[in-house]
Amino acid sequence: MLDLLSKIIKANGLVFAFVVVALITLLADRIATAIKQKRMSSSIAIMIGLLLAYIGGVLTNGKRGIADIELFSGMALLGGSMLRDYAIISTAYGAKWENLKKAGFAGTVSLFVGVFFSFFVGCVVALLLGYKDAVSVTTIGGGACTFIVGPVTGTALKASSEVIALSIAAGVVKSILTMALTPFVAPKIGLNNPAAAMVYGGIMGTTSGVAGGLAATDPKLVPYGAMTATFYTGLGCLLIPSVGFLIVKAILG
Repeated sequence: MLDLLSKIIKANGLVFAFVVVALITLLADRIATAIKQKRMSSSIAIMIGLLLAYIGGVLTNGKRGIADIELFSGMALLGGSMLRDYAIISTAYGAKWENLKKAGFAGTVSLFVGVFFSFFVGCVVALLLGYKDAVSVTTIGGGACTFIVGPVTGTALKASSEVIALSIAAGVVKSILTMALTPFVAPKIGLNNPAAAMVYGGIMGTTSGVAGGLAATDPKLVPYGAMTATFYTGLGCLLIPSVGFLIVKAILG
């Protein structure tokens, strides 16, 4: 019976992945209700997913987290770039044009401020870690923007695999912190309307972190924050390997 069930699950990996995610979401909702923090259910679900990914990677010495366990191989497709990009794009359908116009100038400014501020902080961290060459510093700085900008920058500048890995790690840490802390800081910074969400997405930039954090704060704000966060990633991929690299090279020589 168990062998038959295992064969069915392996043959329908994506369907089983949806079931697992649904169970994680249900568990997170129960935990959030128990601690009287209903809005944190999304953040809790994401943290559980990250924990399971870590456990899966450790148990198998693999590179894809829980998807390295054959029974959960469908997670690789569910969490892959195709469905990720589809989910990001689909959030735009919840946005209203009149709300987008309200944050037009402020949203645009927040993009440039967010990209270069994160890049600057990442470059400082790279220097503190002992990296002195412009390529490595720029790549790690790009990773501080997002875990997509980092590897794109590293590949363009021919950075070492070690440096690219560090840039991805920097972006992942930023994403997790944004996701976990957004519900707590939202009341203090007035993050309760579409215009504020767009500015916040433009400053923070990490689409997954902003979307997860806003979902735990107010799901209606997700489309607006995710939209500018997505633009942030594109802007970062455009500016950091070019303008950012030239600035760092001019400073470091």
